[in-house]
Amino acid sequence: MKKYLSFFRLRFAMGLQYRTAALAGITTQFAWGFMEIMIFHAFYRADAASFPMHFSATASYIWLQQAFLVLFAAWMMENEIFDSIVNGNIVYELCRPVSIYNMWFARSIATRVSKAVLRCFPILVVAAFIPHPYGIEAPAGWLHFFLFVLTLILGLAVTVSFCLLIYVLTFFTISPQGLRMVFISAVEFFAGAVIPLPFFPEKVQRILELLPFAAMQNVALRVYSGSMSPAEMKKAILLQVCWLAIIVSAGKLLCTLAEKKITVQGG
Repeated sequence: MKKYLSFFRLRFAMGLQYRTAALAGITTQFAWGFMEIMIFHAFYRADAASFPMHFSATASYIWLQQAFLVLFAAWMMENEIFDSIVNGNIVYELCRPVSIYNMWFARSIATRVSKAVLRCFPILVVAAFIPHPYGIEAPAGWLHFFLFVLTLILGLAVTVSFCLLIYVLTFFTISPQGLRMVFISAVEFFAGAVIPLPFFPEKVQRILELLPFAAMQNVALRVYSGSMSPAEMKKAILLQVCWLAIIVSAGKLLCTLAEKKITVQGG
């Protein structure tokens, strides 16, 4: 365990060094957040009663999404890992007396958390001072805040484990580009990154909520905004835990198979 904590600390410290990139990202996320809120506001003005969430809850969803974007962005994968698999340098990683899956997991978590630390606080602070209903609202209560933190951590773990599954599948392909495009597109759409899941038709929403994509950012953001009932929250958290166990187990199994069959430079 100490080995993986060391990987986490090193990668976390490295991620904190990119302050200029974080500043540029914050500017972009403010612009994108305001644009999304204005678009939704135009639709709400036409017929607010037909929407499944109050506009203030939707605004909070969007600001939280922008604040914690790097925690759940499926496109934010490490090219260094893909390159090492394709060019054969992965053999140096395999020589280490560590689990390559656990090492990648610790590195990925640290990279995302370090970038989120630099970006989330300025966005949340500014969004809190934006007039109602365009800014971020306080959580419905302490229980909602606790469950928000819990589901945020579980959602991050599901997102990272899903990205690791793509890394591992790269062992069985010639190029990772196809895998990345397909999986990233699926995650961005079905996880609620483009449109919150409650805005989908009811029958479609029921199906989407059972998929692993809904166990990522969707649960935490909706728990905070209070758009889920207690029964829905219990079901969503249970699905998060189940999908995390399934995806991690599948990733470790495939990683073990890949390590046994991998061939580098004909060796």
